[in-house]
Amino acid sequence: MTEPAHTPDAMAILAGALPFLKRYDDATVVVKYGGHAMGEEETALRFGRDIALLEQVGVNPVVVHGGGPQINAMLKRLNVKSTFVQGLRVTDAEMLDVVEMVLAGPVNKQVAEAITRAGVMAVGISGKDGGLIRARKLTRTYRDPDSNIEKVLDLGFVGEPASVDPKVLRLLIGADIVPVVAPVGVGEDGQTYNINADTAAGAIAGALAAERLLMLTDVPGVLDTDKRLIPEMTVAEVKAGIEAGWINGGMIPKVETCIYAIERGVKGAVILDGRVPHAILAELFTDAGPGTLIRP
Repeated sequence: MTEPAHTPDAMAILAGALPFLKRYDDATVVVKYGGHAMGEEETALRFGRDIALLEQVGVNPVVVHGGGPQINAMLKRLNVKSTFVQGLRVTDAEMLDVVEMVLAGPVNKQVAEAITRAGVMAVGISGKDGGLIRARKLTRTYRDPDSNIEKVLDLGFVGEPASVDPKVLRLLIGADIVPVVAPVGVGEDGQTYNINADTAAGAIAGALAAERLLMLTDVPGVLDTDKRLIPEMTVAEVKAGIEAGWINGGMIPKVETCIYAIERGVKGAVILDGRVPHAILAELFTDAGPGTLIRP
């Protein structure tokens, strides 16, 4: 695993931030937060302080979080076994109960509490609250290697956003409250669906026409064929990289989420290493942010 780079401390970043504050004054920034950093207390508290600081300097942050490691730990405790099809975890009714309990429960409240502890009010909600995320069942197809027939994967109660109504988010933002969203949605028939946090963040950023979507990961960003960080790319360059095969693996769904958000009005999306101290501040308030900016 690539080690995270180092950034200046928060005060050093803010000392040179004045030219950037006007750009982001009253701008909405959606932050996807997840991965292993969520399980480390000091990193989580630092994240909370950085989000609180954004709100205090006039930015409107919206946090969308995952919780894969926490879900895995709870499934293990409850002795609930995961079933995978073509590398994707099937979410049956029993597992869905665990997923919603963990995401909309302790994980959601811990993230909101870390921000509130830093001096800015944060409220945890799920995509089911206020009709935020209307979901539909996610379908995936694959070609059977034996019969060469295309088949449909049934992933159970795994969903994707069909639509996003950001009214509840705008009400919270207008009251100077940071929304913290768990990626769970509800279908037209009332069925709950588990939604990938990256996908939910992209859909929410698009619905808010956010200035930035920040995708915190455990890699530095998009790397070139020599494993060097690419500071900035256009959507066309990203699509060419996927076609050529050097953007591959787990990076593909992340860049596709960025493209999805940009095509819906987000002005720029950034993939950056959430393990880097104050990575969010460095990305927004310095000339050379630590991640990869994808722009139209």
